[in-house]
Amino acid sequence: MDMDMELKSFIKVWVLAITCLCYCYYVAARLPKGTLRLLSILPVIYIFIVLPTNLTSPNLCGPTAFFLAWLANFKLLLFSFDQAPLSPLPPKLFHFISLACLPIQLKQKTHNHTNRSPHFMPRSLLLAIKTFVLVLLFHIYSYRQFMHPYVILVLYCLHVYLHVELVLAISAVPARALFGFEIEPQFNEPYLATSLQDFWGRRWNLMVTSILRPTVYYPVHQFSKRLFGPTWASLPAVIATFWVSGLMHEVIYFYLTRVSPTWEVTWFFILHGICVAIEVVLKKVVKDRWQLHRAISGPLAVTFAGVTAFWLFFPQITRNRVDEQVIWECSILLNFIKHKVSSCFYCLML
Repeated sequence: MDMDMELKSFIKVWVLAITCLCYCYYVAARLPKGTLRLLSILPVIYIFIVLPTNLTSPNLCGPTAFFLAWLANFKLLLFSFDQAPLSPLPPKLFHFISLACLPIQLKQKTHNHTNRSPHFMPRSLLLAIKTFVLVLLFHIYSYRQFMHPYVILVLYCLHVYLHVELVLAISAVPARALFGFEIEPQFNEPYLATSLQDFWGRRWNLMVTSILRPTVYYPVHQFSKRLFGPTWASLPAVIATFWVSGLMHEVIYFYLTRVSPTWEVTWFFILHGICVAIEVVLKKVVKDRWQLHRAISGPLAVTFAGVTAFWLFFPQITRNRVDEQVIWECSILLNFIKHKVSSCFYCLML
């Protein structure tokens, strides 16, 4: 793979994406909400679906597909009907572009922080430690031939978490630095989850949670209330939300592998949706009469997520050697940075 050509393609993709968002801001936003605005935005949604196919590097294609084909498209669908986060229309174009295509959610002044775990150290220090651990992982991968496959899969679980969190955190830096946005954290220490419901709803990749709630969960919940009543309406809404998440992950896997879907990752999310729904039912039934201690329920939830990831989440990635390409590209980047740092240090010593 020619990285120079890949970087040029990456720049072209994002120039076209920003151009499309300018059209949405200046043209589509002037149309009345509803069907007419939706029809005007459909070509942009199609373009955002196609754009990631111009990239082959998983480290460039993966985030681009997530930002455009998933987050931006879902936000534009909400925008068609005058719903947040793009409505009401931001006062400046670049605010609109940032909110549309970056994995950010603005902090609300009245936001309830009761569900957020207090950080036991400054967030910047925590991110620095996670960066160090991720770099250490790339060095450990050099000895993969001596490791048991299950050990490698455990490392991949840690790698995915650290890699995704750091990529999302770095992507949010321009909006925070240029516009002074106060942004909600994209992750909330998922290893501290007390249950599957806590893991998926309040800790893991909160950008996905924030976009799936208004686009899938709330509409299905409203419809289910008429069929099943308010008590159990959340169950089909939960399962539908996980199903859509699985389908969108399947789309991103296609961008990364360019092979036909095997639907394993979709079943991973459907399985977790069913388990979260069962957890919701059990909590309603037992209420406060009986409850597992978080020291037990937390590790059980995280372990279940890891074991099912070995079974259904990673096979499409490892089978098509996307993991090896990611490691190879990151190793090249680390070697480049190491070389530049060494050169700068050498110049300072002269």
